[in-house]
Amino acid sequence: MDLHVQWFVLLGVLLTGYAILDGFDLGVGVLYLAVRRDDERRILLNAIGPLSDGNEVWLVTFGGALFAAFPRAYATAFSTFYVPFMVLLFALIFRAVSIEFRSKREGRGWRRFWDVCFCGASALAAFLFGVAVGSAMRGIPIGPDGEFAGSFADLIGAYPVLIGAFTVATFAMHGSIYLYLKTEGELQARVHAWVWRTFGVFLVLYILATIYTLVSLPQAVRNFKAVPWAWVVVVLNVLAVANIPRAIFLGRPLYAFVSSACTSAAFTFLFGVALYPDLLVSTLNPAWSLTVSNAASSEKTLRIMRTIALLGMPFVAAYTAVVYWVFRGKV
Repeated sequence: MDLHVQWFVLLGVLLTGYAILDGFDLGVGVLYLAVRRDDERRILLNAIGPLSDGNEVWLVTFGGALFAAFPRAYATAFSTFYVPFMVLLFALIFRAVSIEFRSKREGRGWRRFWDVCFCGASALAAFLFGVAVGSAMRGIPIGPDGEFAGSFADLIGAYPVLIGAFTVATFAMHGSIYLYLKTEGELQARVHAWVWRTFGVFLVLYILATIYTLVSLPQAVRNFKAVPWAWVVVVLNVLAVANIPRAIFLGRPLYAFVSSACTSAAFTFLFGVALYPDLLVSTLNPAWSLTVSNAASSEKTLRIMRTIALLGMPFVAAYTAVVYWVFRGKV
């Protein structure tokens, strides 16, 4: 396989890991204010507390891999989305700060303030991730020099906002299923109701996002003609979505969580298939788009970084597996 393609696939793997692992983390934050009692909110925080920092390693690694393998795309993306990325960074930092600070004092007002901050930062981060994906799918004004040639208004539109809302709904559903898996008793019974509600919102936005994509972005399916086996993933995605309510109805939360994780993995795969070989699509001229070829580092750099990635990824996977094994079971 071509080195450029290998790195594109590796970026997809890292993004998939982040979507699955930090997806439920952010989803728990989105649903956080749905519980009223302080001890129950503590349970929700304890459910993600030992895992949160490790989950975000996948995002950090993705950023580092993008910088090393495709520096031109990295430079254009981070200069184009400078303001949204700074807001995203603020939201991710504020999530961690909120968890730490809420327990420093017993005051009700103090904890309520940080609880609202935690929920708001989680929803904002999830929304901005979706907006970034929607903007990448729709394309941005990139000039012949690879520089952003538009304004902030060019980054916002109906499609990116829809994908942002869809991402929030997806993470909320993923987080509710995770909580259903990790809680018990009365709290678990209430979480069970959340699962049905979040799945309903997710399903509506899933249908809307699919229709909008097929109607307004016909280029999203251009690669399916060259790679017809990718339709198998579409079928598996639909089956995974359909299996979520079935598993919940049967009272099998782990089965539902695996199906939800497979759904996120399928979305990431389909995003990559729709985008390839582009990394950033130019709406001004398709020839000015940044691709896996014209935005890549030298082949020597890609080979060296591939070796480093092959050495480092097992450590990340092993760390993740050990932490999840240690903190398995109910909270």
